Amino acid sequence: MVKFSKQFEGQLVPEWKEAFVDYWHLKKAVKKIHIFNNQNTNSKKQKTSFSNLIISSLRKHTFLDNKQREPRVIQVHRKLAASASKTDMYETELLEQVADTDAAVDFFACLDLQLNKVNQFYRTKEKEFLERGESLLKQMEILTELKAALKQHQRAKGPSSQDLKEEESISGTISCDEESIKYAATTETGLENMAREFEKDDMKSSESPKSGELERSMRMKQGDGKLKSVSNCMINCQGKNLRICIPVTNPARTFSAISYLLWDDLVNQSSKKCGPERNKLHINKKKLHHAEKMIRGAFVELYKGLGYLKTYRNLNMLAFVKILKKFDKVTNKQVLPIYLRVVESSFFNSSDKALKLADEVEELFVKHFAEEDKRKAMKYLRPTQRRESHAVTFFIGLFAGGFIALFVGYVIMAHITGMYRSKSDTVYMETVYPVLSIFSTLFLHLFLYGCNIFVWRKTRINYSFIFELCPTKELKYRDVFLICTSSMITVVGVLFVHLSLMAKGYSYAQVQAIPGLLLLAFIIVLICPFNVIYKSSRYRLLSVIRNIVLSPLYKVLMLDFFMADQLCSQVPTLRNIEYIACYYITGSYKTQDYNYCTSTTYYKDLAYAVSFLPYYWRALQCARRWFDEGHKSHLLNLGKYVSAMLAAGAKMAYEKEKTVGWLCLVVIMSSAATVYQLYWDFVKDWGLLQFNSKNPWLRDELVLRHKFIYYFSLGLNLVLRLAWLQTVFHYNFEKVDYRVTMLFLAALEVVRRGQWNFYRLENEHLNNAGKFRAVKIVPLPFHEVDDQD
Repeated sequence: MVKFSKQFEGQLVPEWKEAFVDYWHLKKAVKKIHIFNNQNTNSKKQKTSFSNLIISSLRKHTFLDNKQREPRVIQVHRKLAASASKTDMYETELLEQVADTDAAVDFFACLDLQLNKVNQFYRTKEKEFLERGESLLKQMEILTELKAALKQHQRAKGPSSQDLKEEESISGTISCDEESIKYAATTETGLENMAREFEKDDMKSSESPKSGELERSMRMKQGDGKLKSVSNCMINCQGKNLRICIPVTNPARTFSAISYLLWDDLVNQSSKKCGPERNKLHINKKKLHHAEKMIRGAFVELYKGLGYLKTYRNLNMLAFVKILKKFDKVTNKQVLPIYLRVVESSFFNSSDKALKLADEVEELFVKHFAEEDKRKAMKYLRPTQRRESHAVTFFIGLFAGGFIALFVGYVIMAHITGMYRSKSDTVYMETVYPVLSIFSTLFLHLFLYGCNIFVWRKTRINYSFIFELCPTKELKYRDVFLICTSSMITVVGVLFVHLSLMAKGYSYAQVQAIPGLLLLAFIIVLICPFNVIYKSSRYRLLSVIRNIVLSPLYKVLMLDFFMADQLCSQVPTLRNIEYIACYYITGSYKTQDYNYCTSTTYYKDLAYAVSFLPYYWRALQCARRWFDEGHKSHLLNLGKYVSAMLAAGAKMAYEKEKTVGWLCLVVIMSSAATVYQLYWDFVKDWGLLQFNSKNPWLRDELVLRHKFIYYFSLGLNLVLRLAWLQTVFHYNFEKVDYRVTMLFLAALEVVRRGQWNFYRLENEHLNNAGKFRAVKIVPLPFHEVDDQD
């Protein structure tokens, strides 16, 4: 049977852990009383008289004890709250002495503290969700009015040739306003993921808005008192002045906001001359569709938050019952009925406003967003987790065993043919080995990501919330391991067959297309439009890569810059992909002219670009985040990637001209970039090296129990960051081709990135927990403004 402490830890909301009852501390207090009782038990047994034993036995089996009423052990005093924002405070007075009175006083003091903490947190969160629910109800009323007005306008106008070409819309008077609504940067992070959640239900509606829509606004967070935004327009609908704000999260909306900025200047200049007809704002179906999607996503997040609050209420109530039972069992006192009445009447257990709001949200969602289909609504409000199949585990083991067997056979055959020696087959190492390097580093990276998922789940790090992943479509660690093992058994199997054919005497012209076809097959699987082989995850990966390539035009989400950081560790892989693409696209594989791509000017220029691109994309993301949020830390982070680009450029130049001057420049630039990166890794990304921490050189809050793991990771990250020294010393393994050494160094960088990923998300999780942030805050489209505004 699972202990309640483990059950309690497994079911609590990770971001609210500090707000839950500290059950473990209370258990220690009870255990302290229990130890004191055991020490006194033996001495009391010797002093117990025969008459006392007779009296105690009679009390158990007769009515004598019933005549005497059980005295009250404790009395709980209630202090009324001074204001509505605070809860009543509880303080327990011990009326009867127990074995260890001091320990009992400490226990009840801690118990009162936990009860007051739970009540205060519940009141705060309930108030927050009630205010959010009230604003959402107003948004829903406005949306319903606008949709009804649009339908009424459509019926009154009737079908015509113009209506078939243009989308139906309604008009409202514009009150030109130069002020902008202020948004927090975090309120927009969940919008794009919400759009994907409901993509299947909205296939008839277009995603990208028209570039000339006037209601679009570019919202940028204020920094140092300055707000970076585009002025909005207000519409008057049903007697309400409204401002419509659609977040700028994709290129279409970015260009739309820029065009609106230019158009707004022209409108403001000519509005006085052209009269009121000039100030008409059209609200069409597409605008309402985007507004509806935002409101729908906000309802889902609100319902999720209310569900967390219900879990918080039930688990804390159960924790109080369990700990009071333990106290009664240890002390042989009847405290549970007395204190439990207080807990049951306290605010967190007696208030039902959140429960009623959850029922109301559910009814509204079923009515407005699920076409009165409750089952359909529950797919979004309460998404169910995919069941983990034992077949997946079986195939992981099967493919892993097959991969090991084939890899051993491949290594033996490569050793026999002398492929990887210092004087190896140059054609094979220049044309086939890069393909093996590509798949090795990519799937090693993916394997480490699966390991990260496993550890994140064990340590209760909510990576799904941080990455904004769909709970019904996200990859579990078993899925990741299955992809890695099945892919690598395919790769090694194909290369084993290719090497076997070469050993049997087949020429390169006959078998050289095999590695290229293997790479092409994986690309086809990646972009396959059919719903097979984790389509949702494949397309999410492609969309993230698109966001990275077009970094200035897309709002940067956590998953975007996390993936861009992964690409920074895959520069050798990107260069190998570039070379293999050139080798097969130009037809060089037919003549085994592997020097053609390396000798052309275009390839050399492209090689420079590929070495810079991951750092360049990441720098653009930092610039966009600074533009959106205004934090100067993003500019400092941008400087880190600029230093990395300068170091990469110096290395590329040194590879072309190996002179002492370029070598000195490589050492200077790489040293400066390494110090910069190490500082950012340890202090900013991992949150470590806090000198005033209770954990020396670490931080106060640690997810892992053993501190030596953090110290080991600090040292390992330092060593692996110095891998660029191989450029200076040119160290190679004896009797091994230098390309094998380069693959080994690339694999070490992937391993470094794998451990970096864990601590990066650990720090992000602790930041969320410090702010008790467990649900996303989705921006709302409609904002009422006063006439004076």
